[in-house]
Amino acid sequence: MQFSSNEEENFPISRFESMLKTNNVYFFDSTDFEEIIHHYLDSGKVALAKKAIKIGLEQHTSSINLKLLHIEVLVFENKLEVAEKMLNELMAIEYSNEEIYIQKANIYSKKDDHEKAIELLKVALAYAEETTDIFSLIGMEYLFMDDYKAAKDYFIKCIDEDFEDYSSLYNIIYCYEFLEDFDGAIEFLNGYLDRNPYSEVAWHQLGKQFFAKEMYKEALASFEFAIYSDDIFIGAYLEKAKVLEKLGRYEEAIENYETTLQIDDPTSFAYLRIGICQEKLGNKDIAKQYYYKTVHEDPLLDKGWIAITDFYFKQKNYKKALYYINKALNIDSENVLYWKRSAEINEKLSLYEESDISYQKTIELGNYELETWISWSDILLKLGDYESGIQTLLQASEFYPEEASIEYRLAGFYFLTSQTVKGRFYLKNALRNNFDKHILIEELFPAISKRNSVVNFITEFKNTSM
Repeated sequence: MQFSSNEEENFPISRFESMLKTNNVYFFDSTDFEEIIHHYLDSGKVALAKKAIKIGLEQHTSSINLKLLHIEVLVFENKLEVAEKMLNELMAIEYSNEEIYIQKANIYSKKDDHEKAIELLKVALAYAEETTDIFSLIGMEYLFMDDYKAAKDYFIKCIDEDFEDYSSLYNIIYCYEFLEDFDGAIEFLNGYLDRNPYSEVAWHQLGKQFFAKEMYKEALASFEFAIYSDDIFIGAYLEKAKVLEKLGRYEEAIENYETTLQIDDPTSFAYLRIGICQEKLGNKDIAKQYYYKTVHEDPLLDKGWIAITDFYFKQKNYKKALYYINKALNIDSENVLYWKRSAEINEKLSLYEESDISYQKTIELGNYELETWISWSDILLKLGDYESGIQTLLQASEFYPEEASIEYRLAGFYFLTSQTVKGRFYLKNALRNNFDKHILIEELFPAISKRNSVVNFITEFKNTSM
């Protein structure tokens, strides 16, 4: 009976699993055990890998490779002391085996001693015939230490040995981006493309660097080369579409987003962007349909709910906007963007108590923008809740000290509550920080602005400060 190449490849694994089911004991070569163990480790079946290691070591008690695989599992399970003891024993027998140093490095890495891990990996390099994987491990250790320049240099060594090591290529670009060295990334990618001109991944990454530098024509050309190299590269179509949006070429952008829908399953991101482009083209009904598709495809995508809410908000259809933001809040009640939109919509509908609750929730969820504090205090003014308005603005002043728009409001609230001394104090501070904004008193507190004492105070300040 003849086996196909695939059957021959899987034969040790199927034979091993047959042995486990029948409780019979079969003999395997040590290399067969290595293959079986690697298969289970790669598949995430650690329990089966451990069984194979146990039986393998019973049949091949002196196999260094099986012992190293045993150590690898021990390190994975954080049994570091046992693993280190076994490694020290192996080192006395076979000190020139690079895998021993790699596993010792893994132990030190797990202990957050990355410098010692790097030292051991560099020893492993001296004994290794294939160095790419070790260069990559050293690069990762430098990443753990936030040394992005050194990490980048080691990932470049990986690329020098293997052009198609895309994992290292991504890591190199990650390092450049973290260093905010977009020009360096562009120079590196151009050099890479000189040697590997049909690398869709490199063209794609080059386009992203140009996009970050707002060099949209160059970015567009790069993404087109990526698509030329791989005409089903969804990422390149998406990035190309984003560039076309930036260039105001919305119809072309839509075509590219639609291409991604044809290549693979629909994505909420593509639906959303098509909707935004259609809205910019003035095709409101079509845009609305794509926003509906967005939230249907991914109900957890907040940008989808925000888009459909804003769509109705811009048309001043506040009741419809409120309906959709409430649907969004039913799905995710901890989303700060939803609560902020809810506050704004309720205010437009003169539902000030609901707006007050929404602003309070917005602040509780960590939105401390000046605009949020100001808008909330203005709602409290409309509700006539002056004491809460004062407390809100005092909280805001902790984040934005000497902010005139806060101080004018505090002055107004204090005057409304007959706390004249505090009112004059904050009015004086506000006038000193930004005199031109004193119109806020007239706009928000018209009765206060007409008081002779306030008019005279502002006039006197103006005359003495000029």
